[in-house]
Amino acid sequence: MDMTESAPQPPEDQQSPLQNGDATALRTLCAQLHEKVNSFLNEDVKTERLRATQAQTRRSLAVIQEALDRYELSSLSLSYNGGKDCLVLLILYLSVLSTHPQLPALLPSIYIPPLHPFPPVDAFVASSSSHYNLSLHRYPHPSMRIAFSSYLADNPHIRAILVGTRRTDPHGANLTFFDETDRAWPKFMRVHPVIDWHYAEVWAFLRHLDVGYCELYDVGYTSLGGVGDTHPNPALRVEGEEGRYRPAYELVEDGEERLGRV
Repeated sequence: MDMTESAPQPPEDQQSPLQNGDATALRTLCAQLHEKVNSFLNEDVKTERLRATQAQTRRSLAVIQEALDRYELSSLSLSYNGGKDCLVLLILYLSVLSTHPQLPALLPSIYIPPLHPFPPVDAFVASSSSHYNLSLHRYPHPSMRIAFSSYLADNPHIRAILVGTRRTDPHGANLTFFDETDRAWPKFMRVHPVIDWHYAEVWAFLRHLDVGYCELYDVGYTSLGGVGDTHPNPALRVEGEEGRYRPAYELVEDGEERLGRV
């Protein structure tokens, strides 16, 4: 760890560490999501976009299963920020876990909020992490490297973290499904099951499966950062109506996704 950077303070709003409690609620949820995802994969969809989304779903499920084959479930965690990509990853992860023989009561996860998070994002992270049975650990720090270092110091059993990064994200172009961190970072395996998904496919999945998402996406935000660096996407501005934007799912081009980020 670079000692010139201050380490995060103790996590805010951190839930109790993962315990071997009653996993009934999680198992029921996983079974429901598995049925929903499987139904989508077996559906005779009518559009090329949904067919492409089915193919992406199958590939991502295989990557998640490979991660579970490589690592004990107790050594896996999820990086979760309430964004659309993380939501796709979370639904697929829970679907795969429907057949896992030993589920905990809650699944380990880490939330690294931006310096000034949007209140609706924080609220959605809280409500969705509860709904999806996550043991959410919050590590606010401007350096993701420092935040992950602190998380792994507090949870030394974690060996791999599922991440919702896609190719069009910063530093995402050359990633693979499995990438170990380099020497400047704490050692863990980054797993990228949705790395090859296109923006429109993410929204096709969420809307077709009726997955709830953060309300900011309905008012023109397409990529969620902090209050100071994120604005509604100008490509979605409603002509002739000042301050009105179309919802995020109406954007199509990958290259326009981050036009609202500074």
